[in-house]
Amino acid sequence: MFRTPVIFLCACALLSGCASQNPYDQSAPSNNRTATYGGLGALAGAAAGALINHDNRGKGALIGAAVVGAAGAGYGYYADKQEAELRRSMEGTGVEVQRQGDVIQLIMPGNITFATDSAEIASSFYTPLNNLANSFRQYNQNDIEVVGHTDSTGAHAYNMALSQRRAQSVVTYLQAQGVDATRLSSRGMGPDQPVASNATADGRAQNRRVEVTLRPSQGVQ
Repeated sequence: MFRTPVIFLCACALLSGCASQNPYDQSAPSNNRTATYGGLGALAGAAAGALINHDNRGKGALIGAAVVGAAGAGYGYYADKQEAELRRSMEGTGVEVQRQGDVIQLIMPGNITFATDSAEIASSFYTPLNNLANSFRQYNQNDIEVVGHTDSTGAHAYNMALSQRRAQSVVTYLQAQGVDATRLSSRGMGPDQPVASNATADGRAQNRRVEVTLRPSQGVQ
């Protein structure tokens, strides 16, 4: 006998989920689409799961809803989960987590990353990097670009080389923590992309930073 109440409960829960949005971006239309497609996919999965699992249609509906719903939501659903986990793990470290569509970016300030004129990872940087490595091992559907930045003090060529060495130091450390090397890339921008004025000490401190950008891997949607 088909267990209608179970299907009905799945449908109610999933349709209510369609109305919810990403807690970090209440206005982004992509989050509405993610929730809607995920909810509709889950409903279809519930029906399919119930039909496939003849012995226990209720259990089959629940499994079908979970599997097909997550797949139907696509990369946006995946990025929502990863963003939430990164915000939790980066809390109190000084690392800022930003989100723009499917792209997640982590801004790591110079006061926790490297000492002046050094590409050796500072002791205060290990905890954020270890947390990142844990996340990257768990969430493996995106590529990771590490970009080093400096202020404008000193020769431009020297700063370009220093920023590249710092970015590579981060990549090397993440690899040593078990992050797949094929997902990682590094780049040095030197002083060419300031986020504040180099005329003040505070502005120069903001410009000395490492940015880690996560984008969907090729073939992931």
